[in-house]
Amino acid sequence: MRLAMLEDDRNQSSTVEGWLRDAGHDVHAFAHPRELMKVASRESFDLFLIDWMVPEISGAEVLRWLREDRADPTPVIFVTARDAEEDIVAALSAGADDYIVKPVRRLELLSRIDAVLRRVRPKEPERELSAPPYRFDLANKACSLGDTLIELTDKEFELALFLFRNVGRLYSRGHLLEAVWGRNPNVATRTIDTHVSRLRTKLALRPENGYRLTPTYNYGYRLERLTEE
Repeated sequence: MRLAMLEDDRNQSSTVEGWLRDAGHDVHAFAHPRELMKVASRESFDLFLIDWMVPEISGAEVLRWLREDRADPTPVIFVTARDAEEDIVAALSAGADDYIVKPVRRLELLSRIDAVLRRVRPKEPERELSAPPYRFDLANKACSLGDTLIELTDKEFELALFLFRNVGRLYSRGHLLEAVWGRNPNVATRTIDTHVSRLRTKLALRPENGYRLTPTYNYGYRLERLTEE
C-alpha cells in the first residue's frame, strides 16, 4: 500500500518508516504539514498517518483540509502523544479512522493499519476477478471481454487488474506507477498515459461495455462503472 506519514520527529519518523517498508508498504514521509498538503493535492495515497502536534499547522487542521477542502475519503490514522478522551473523540468525529497514542508499538501499528485497509479496500479474489463483461484469470494472467481473449502485456494486465479492483477511485499517475512498477526512478509518469491509452483501446472501455476510463487534468485516472438508465 502507498502510505503518507506526517511526523516531525526524525527518529520516530525513521523508525516507523522502517517498520512500514519492512511490512511491504511504500512510504512517503513528511516533516511539515504544508509539504504533505502540497503533495496530497496532486498525488493519491491509500492511507495517511498523521501526528497531531506538528509545526505551524496541527494534524487536526490537516485532517480537516483532507475531509472538507479536498473531500478526500482516504483513511487517516492519528499517531500522537495526546491521550485525552476528548482529543480522541474530536479526531474520530472529524473523520479520522483510528487513533494511536504514542509511544507507538510496531505490531499494534501494523495491525491497526491492516484493519483499516481491510475495511476500505476490495477483497482480492484468489483465482479470478469478474467484472462483466470482463473477466480476469489471475493464475494465467489472462483477460477476456465476453468470450474474446484479450492479449495484454504483463504490465497492462497488472494495471487493468488494479483499476478494476478499485473502480470509482481516482488515482494519481505516481500512485499507479508505484502500484504496478514499484518505486522505480527510471520509469517516467508518461508511461502510465501510454499504458492507459492501450488499455482503453484493447479492452474497448466504452459505454456499451459498461466502463469508462477517464483522465483528470494534471492528476491521474479513474475507472468508472456506468449504470444503465
